[in-house]
Amino acid sequence: MPRQSTRSPRLALLAASLGFVIICLDVTVVNVALERIRETLSVSSTELEWVLNAYTLAFASLLLSAGALGDRLGARRVFAGGFVIFTVASVACGLAPNAIALIAARAAQGIGAALCVPSSLSVLSASFPAPRARAKAVSIWAGTAALALGAGPVVGGVLISHFGWPSIFLINVPFGIAGIWLTLAHAPDTVRNAARRIDLAGQTLAVVSLVALMFGVVESGKLGWGSPVVMTALACFVVLGVLFVLAEAWQRQPMLPLSLFQIPAVSVSSVIGLSLNFGYYGLMFAISLFFQDIRKYTPLETGLAFLPMTAVVTVANLVSGALTARFGFRLPMVAGQALAAVGFLSLGLIEVSSSYLTITAPLLAIGVGVALVVPSINVALLAHVDPRSVGIASGVLNMARQIGGALGVGVFGSLVSGTAGNLVNGLHTAVLLAGAVLVAGVVISITGLKAAGSATRPGTAC
Repeated sequence: MPRQSTRSPRLALLAASLGFVIICLDVTVVNVALERIRETLSVSSTELEWVLNAYTLAFASLLLSAGALGDRLGARRVFAGGFVIFTVASVACGLAPNAIALIAARAAQGIGAALCVPSSLSVLSASFPAPRARAKAVSIWAGTAALALGAGPVVGGVLISHFGWPSIFLINVPFGIAGIWLTLAHAPDTVRNAARRIDLAGQTLAVVSLVALMFGVVESGKLGWGSPVVMTALACFVVLGVLFVLAEAWQRQPMLPLSLFQIPAVSVSSVIGLSLNFGYYGLMFAISLFFQDIRKYTPLETGLAFLPMTAVVTVANLVSGALTARFGFRLPMVAGQALAAVGFLSLGLIEVSSSYLTITAPLLAIGVGVALVVPSINVALLAHVDPRSVGIASGVLNMARQIGGALGVGVFGSLVSGTAGNLVNGLHTAVLLAGAVLVAGVVISITGLKAAGSATRPGTAC
């Protein structure tokens, strides 16, 4: 194994990017497989939502502890361990004989993903200590992830058409093996915070409260929002959420240090990350069903329908990296959200008979907007957090993003369930809601980041 002095920062960036790519790819690649999974394993619509949400829920609820674990044990070790878990769980997904096994394996994937993401950002921070080089590295890291999100439907469509739906999980194995080797060989050791502890009480309350929230949201599509079961689940979430905040305020080593939210860049980035993923993840789920259930596209045709969005995301990633490195994080953050909001609001006009161009144009705007925002919120975080707490701060941001994604799938799923007419009408309501949330995000970015500074100057925080 190479000595510390012979390790390559570029190969460490490749390892971090590989991990983030396959983690993000699994968020959207599954969408085009939903109908094939439903046919092969005879699963219900609610179970399909859990195939998606088991992953994002495990991911979201464990991110904070994973960030603390990375700070305590070292990011390189935790990142490699998460990579191993994710790779093995991918094999279990591909071999799953029924819905329960698939949902359990997806949850295991989420555990591996939670260990990887905060630590990957810490690895990048240690590999590129110079502010300008770090900003470019984070832009590449986040950009490849955004590309993976956009490419997921295309990759999934091709794989499913030629090799069946298990291939979308088994393809992770060779990339996982390569990423694990690169991590062990080239990722640097990071600063360890021996005082960091795992908050078992807070972690338990976080998991149970988020499960209650997602159970209520997902089941609302079948039972209705006024159902006693749904109302009880949501009430449990509120009570457990309050207990979680109280527990974190009381703990000497909380999994979620509430003081982090006194840093404007952390609180604003987290809110934006949640709202962005709420709309994007929910849309990918709903539009995939629209293409397959309403337009009767095959998985390959569905994947190809997303191809223009994937192409423009690639260009937008390059633009975002240049904008963030030159002007700071606020400009691409505001512009990206505004553009995505226009795209969501425009989708409120589509109908069953709408042309492909009418549907694709808003998707392009959304894809470019997301690609502009994701690097900027990560750079904003790194610019304002102590290096010893990068893991936990990254965990906060990514937890917010994954909660937003799980809520998006749940809310969009509950709105588009039922007949074809309900799907289109529900899609209208969902995209208008997502657009309104992003408009609010623009306002928050402009007003909330004044205290944190706008464009960071070259050679300083950015």
